[in-house]
Amino acid sequence: MNSLLLVNRQHPCPVDTAQDLMPVHKRYPHILLKQEAAGALGRIMEQLDGWQFLVPVSGWRSHAEQKKIYEDSLRDNGPVFTAQFVALPGYSEHQTGLAIDLGLLQPEIDFICPTFSDAKICQRFRDLAPAYGFVERYPAGKEHITGIAHEPWHFRYVGVPHAEEMARRGLTLEEYLA
Repeated sequence: MNSLLLVNRQHPCPVDTAQDLMPVHKRYPHILLKQEAAGALGRIMEQLDGWQFLVPVSGWRSHAEQKKIYEDSLRDNGPVFTAQFVALPGYSEHQTGLAIDLGLLQPEIDFICPTFSDAKICQRFRDLAPAYGFVERYPAGKEHITGIAHEPWHFRYVGVPHAEEMARRGLTLEEYLA
């Protein structure tokens, strides 16, 4: 598995990414990730007792699902918001099976921008994520590099040594692979 796969507006997602997918947790059988990423997420959530406080909002998406999300956002939110927060179909990290959106467990969860604040559990997840191979993919202040607005809820599995190095050096995936 190529966990360092770069997918953004300039780099499309490979066509066949629906292999080796598994649910992130038994309570969320419809939220899928690549097996290695799902296992790593499970381990970090176990250490944090995270499933009591956090929910997986979105994992792997098919091209058709990404297209529907994009079109619905255009209709409901307009082009400016959509360009900031929703990737074009074929250019979404969610189509790789290596990206997960997480939100605080609460009665209402926004699918596009779930709440993932500076609350203790969210910060603990952020702090531990690199040791389990995850990075916050769209950090504040790096919008000009990623082309996506700050998304504190969107984490990307890149593997342990890479995630730790990216976090240590404050790099996005674009900068790390340059």
